[in-house]
Amino acid sequence: MRHTGIRIEELLELGHHSIVSYKLPTTGQTVPLLQIAPSKTDQERLVLVTPELTDVLSTVVSRVRGSDGRVPVVRSYDHYERVWNPPMPLLFQDRSGGYLRPLSRATIRRGLDVTLLASGLTDSAGDPLIFQPHDFRRIFITDSILKGLPPHIAQVIAGHDHIGTTMGYAAIYPTDAIEAHRAFIARRRALRPADEYRTVTPEEWESSSDTLSAASSPWATAAAHTELTVLTNTLASDAPP
Repeated sequence: MRHTGIRIEELLELGHHSIVSYKLPTTGQTVPLLQIAPSKTDQERLVLVTPELTDVLSTVVSRVRGSDGRVPVVRSYDHYERVWNPPMPLLFQDRSGGYLRPLSRATIRRGLDVTLLASGLTDSAGDPLIFQPHDFRRIFITDSILKGLPPHIAQVIAGHDHIGTTMGYAAIYPTDAIEAHRAFIARRRALRPADEYRTVTPEEWESSSDTLSAASSPWATAAAHTELTVLTNTLASDAPP
């Protein structure tokens, strides 16, 4: 879930046949892909398998393989459609009562709780850290966008119908917004002549800061805001000259 952003119902439907390969037409290189079956939005999609995810999948496959080297086929129940699925070589299955059965959502959640408790990780209040399966989907989307993945590509990978849903999952922190804005201003400056900008003096900056902090009326605040805006625009205006 951490490396794919898939939903828990999609996770439990992954089979050995979900691991596929694709040959790039430009270079001929073969890349591994994870095929996600239609779920909440009825959209089948492909996720690129990273080296970290390769380790995870190979471990899962090696654990579930039978003595003949094959992944056993088991039947699972679709709680949304209320039908039994045909036998499939599911990756997440276990032997219970002498029979092979697919793992349940409750088993996945208990596994997360046990793992987090054993890790000793705690929240800000000192209580044991708790993760829901869907939290990993939010982490995956946030991490992908912060590392430069275009939001519309993250939307396709996540299987969202609307990009607004994807951006609702992405947690953007104040420091990230500040750094991103600084980088944007730097790119804009690089496109304009250097002589259009001047360096603000310490006295000008101090005067503007003092004016803002000391303002006590709406008119004084508006005047100070205008003064600071003019000064800022002198430094890094994004408007055409």
